[in-house]
Amino acid sequence: MWILPAAGAVLKRWHFHQRLAAEHKQLASTQTSLVGCLFNPIMYFCLNLVVMAAITTGLGTILFGQKGMNNGAIFVPSIIGGLVLTVFQTYLIYLYFSPPKKPPASGFLLNPESEILGDICFFFNMLLFQCAWNMITFADFARVSGVVDFIGRLFFLSFVALLIYFPPRMFYLVEDINRKRTWVSMLIANSPVIFRVLIGANNQAGW
Repeated sequence: MWILPAAGAVLKRWHFHQRLAAEHKQLASTQTSLVGCLFNPIMYFCLNLVVMAAITTGLGTILFGQKGMNNGAIFVPSIIGGLVLTVFQTYLIYLYFSPPKKPPASGFLLNPESEILGDICFFFNMLLFQCAWNMITFADFARVSGVVDFIGRLFFLSFVALLIYFPPRMFYLVEDINRKRTWVSMLIANSPVIFRVLIGANNQAGW
């Protein structure tokens, strides 16, 4: 979830912009005000920090043990290193949306195989985040009690969507964000999650 989007962005960037230029197309994200929210680097950076924190904690515990991670000589450099890597990773992801000024130095990045691998990285990254998004339904959401409760749930759902659901889909929405069928499809596909959070249920049955 941390490596896949950056790897996909590097592998597919050249082919993506070559195709847009050949088809005389512009990025749909530049033609809507939603770009300022959904494509804000701060959102993806915050998401990457959460993922990196999980990686640092889990991997650090495996390598150094719990006592080792409590040692400042290990914990502090790992946090600083993770922060630096996250900044660089977020930079690579958002570099994808700007046309390259010259062909990549690596010959492999010019081959069609690199675009296929990039698409695979994007797709599996989206699937992993979709699993995380669907885990919201395991939370105990009782039946909504009123307007205030509904508004609070709507704010929570919107915030989580901006943090988990939309970032891995930027690579697709960058072209399709203005298509109504795109939003209708996402709404239908996520209707169980939306209903579970906003309306809730009277019983404890899972979805």
